[in-house]
Amino acid sequence: MKRFLIVILCATLAVSVSGRKTVALVLGGGGAKGAAEVGVMKYIERSGVPVDMVVGTSIGSVVGGLYSVGYSADEMDRIFRSQEWIDLFSDGISMDNLLNELVDSPLSVLDKVKGLLDFKSMVKELGIVKGDSIVGFLDRLVKEKADRRPIPFRAVAVDLKAMDEVLLRDGSLPMNMRASMAIPLVFRPVQKDGMLLADGGVLNNLPVDVARNMGADIVIAVDLTQNKHEDYEAPGGLMEKEWAQKIFDRVPWLKWIVQRPDREKYNRNVADADLYINPVLDDCSVTSFSKVDYMIRQGEKAGKKALRKLKKIKKKAK
Repeated sequence: MKRFLIVILCATLAVSVSGRKTVALVLGGGGAKGAAEVGVMKYIERSGVPVDMVVGTSIGSVVGGLYSVGYSADEMDRIFRSQEWIDLFSDGISMDNLLNELVDSPLSVLDKVKGLLDFKSMVKELGIVKGDSIVGFLDRLVKEKADRRPIPFRAVAVDLKAMDEVLLRDGSLPMNMRASMAIPLVFRPVQKDGMLLADGGVLNNLPVDVARNMGADIVIAVDLTQNKHEDYEAPGGLMEKEWAQKIFDRVPWLKWIVQRPDREKYNRNVADADLYINPVLDDCSVTSFSKVDYMIRQGEKAGKKALRKLKKIKKKAK
């Protein structure tokens, strides 16, 4: 009899575990505004929602990648507040230090600025900033959690050669995050397997669809976009012209500019999220590194507002 009960209990547990709804956390791009995602995640953690997978674009890939290897929201809060993010995004060159040095040694400052703004290299390499500093920084952070089993994670990038969306899973996590956040003409793209990988926000800034394809039943999406756009319609008849197709085949960027497929995908993904969280970030931009404290607070407000819905998701998931 006891043996029979044990068998029944094990079977029941197996069904409950395999039948549990999987939850994905999707983090959108937005440069410095990613600080708000950290604030939202504090309330996701407080709600007790089990996160089974993470997908991120651009700064969302950085926040999501760190979360996937074991960093808590509070730990990332300290990282965002303590690091001079503007220095990391300019390969370690501090604007404050440059201004102080300008008084004592103007020529040395000129050399540094010329080195940073190497326009020949910018044209050749498709970006100003090499990004070595941010990769080194992320590498150190990831290594500190090397003993943790990571949550399944995908970083979204775009191949600039073909203008195709690329999902990064294998290989170096810091380099995958770096590729996903390589804003064209600012960060130099990452070369991998014959591709030139850059910011995934060019094609998919809120990758809810990626999470669905990974098998997510429930998707929590944190969006940093403030100015929404309707679906974009290409100029009538242009896409059907044979001469236009020849140009687009040679210069995929032009096709992207004419069609703007990212807007339609973004709107579909917003509608497809089970819980859509959009922190209010008035007067904040992708470069608002000086407003980290404010943006984290705004993320906390948005997370707190969504707490009741988060708790409902917890019940559904369990």
